[in-house]
Amino acid sequence: MSGTPTTAPAQEHLNPFEIVQKQIDEAAGRLQLPQHVIDILKKPKRVLSVSFPVKMDDGSVQVFEGYRSQHNDAIGPGKGGIRFHPDVTLDEVKALSMWMSFKCGVVGLPYGGGKGGVICDPRKLSKGELERVSRGFMEAIADFIGPDKDIPAPDVYTTPEIMGWMMDTYSRLKGVNTPGIITGKPLILGGSKGRNEATAQGCVYTVLAALKELEISPVGATVAVQGFGNAGRIAARLLAEQGCRIVAVSDSKGGLYQAEGLDLPKVFALKDHSKLADYGAPYVITNAELLELEVDILIPAALENVITGANAGNVRAKIIAEAANGPTTPEADKILQEMGVLVIPDILANAGGVTVSYFEWVQNLAQFYWTEEEVRERLSQRMHASYDAVRALSREHRTDLRTAAFMISIKRISEAMSARGWI
Repeated sequence: MSGTPTTAPAQEHLNPFEIVQKQIDEAAGRLQLPQHVIDILKKPKRVLSVSFPVKMDDGSVQVFEGYRSQHNDAIGPGKGGIRFHPDVTLDEVKALSMWMSFKCGVVGLPYGGGKGGVICDPRKLSKGELERVSRGFMEAIADFIGPDKDIPAPDVYTTPEIMGWMMDTYSRLKGVNTPGIITGKPLILGGSKGRNEATAQGCVYTVLAALKELEISPVGATVAVQGFGNAGRIAARLLAEQGCRIVAVSDSKGGLYQAEGLDLPKVFALKDHSKLADYGAPYVITNAELLELEVDILIPAALENVITGANAGNVRAKIIAEAANGPTTPEADKILQEMGVLVIPDILANAGGVTVSYFEWVQNLAQFYWTEEEVRERLSQRMHASYDAVRALSREHRTDLRTAAFMISIKRISEAMSARGWI
């Protein structure tokens, strides 16, 4: 296909816990923080490991394992998702809780980071089994969390329905209705309007800010989206509404590329009812090829470590907006910076989700709910202000946006630890 690169797939298998520790070292070093402060930041404050039995549909009992990590509560309670995935590991959960601290910090939320996970494949569970796993995990961690201690949310393969089951389980255990224990719930149970689109919407706000900075009009700007789940497909739709041309998308099975722009309604229908490849054989590409297309905007919205030292030199996008967590390795970061690619880091680009989760928590505590327009306006203000602050600091210190974003968060957390007398 014309314009499609043929480089072989390249992926590094790196430990996310080690990656986030390197990122902390880089940012904290620029802030000239004492080593004992860095040592505190490089490890979660608390980590819980649980196992719990679940009766399966066939009458057998299966024991599931899960984790909940709380990184730092100097600023406020922990906040972060619960994922259900067969590859969940303790190091992954610890790293994600740390990234959540910095994500909350960069957009100024009164939270520390939390994260949880259950080792399971929800695609192989019946709805009844999925509900029993969800309730069993909540029972196992209920004494570890709370609306003023640690507030979970949806993540990989977890949904508003699952959050509703978990909220109900916690409320039953405590004997009082507690909607503020979890966010990302169905609207009828205290969920926030605008939450479903929040991660993608926040990402789009940062992309628009970056386009403005580079003096690129959104109208006609080309976009490739790797990962066509909730965040990826909504980001594609929202950018198309801004006049962007979505030329490539992909999911776990492969992708599509059409230089003149994909027929998005057709792509959405294929994703929901068939497979992307049915769009037409001449347009089929691999995930690896998508990352190397010549586009204005590349949005990795799928897995960790997809842009690596092996393929970063082949990236031809002007802007990378990380809707996924950790899609770019530290080695790739250095290469992209040398190439002049503007990388909007995950802790900023995908912070829209946790920001609207914060709005949901505030609404739950106040029992006063906002319109979708109010939610979107508050999100826009916070994302644009955060992008501007990160950009300004990056210029001041002549560093990339990721390091600048970490610096803002780490400075904020260290000031809170100092005010508490911890350091």
